[in-house]
Amino acid sequence: MYKRIRDLREDKDLTQQSMADFLQISQTTYSRYENGNLDIPSVVLIKLADFHKVSIDFILSQTDNPERCTGRKE
Repeated sequence: MYKRIRDLREDKDLTQQSMADFLQISQTTYSRYENGNLDIPSVVLIKLADFHKVSIDFILSQTDNPERCTGRKE
């Protein structure tokens, strides 16, 4: 389900542990996200999208365009 987060991670030659450390979660939890065994909370989706500089829709496979909207409110 979340193949794109694995692909994005691997494109940067990062380990699951390094992503888990960034997100302040366990490696097991991160692995469960990648395998689709656990839904990714919205807070984590936002962090992943910001880290990889892609849209949340891209991570969720709602679009093939990784570009983010420029009108994001802080």
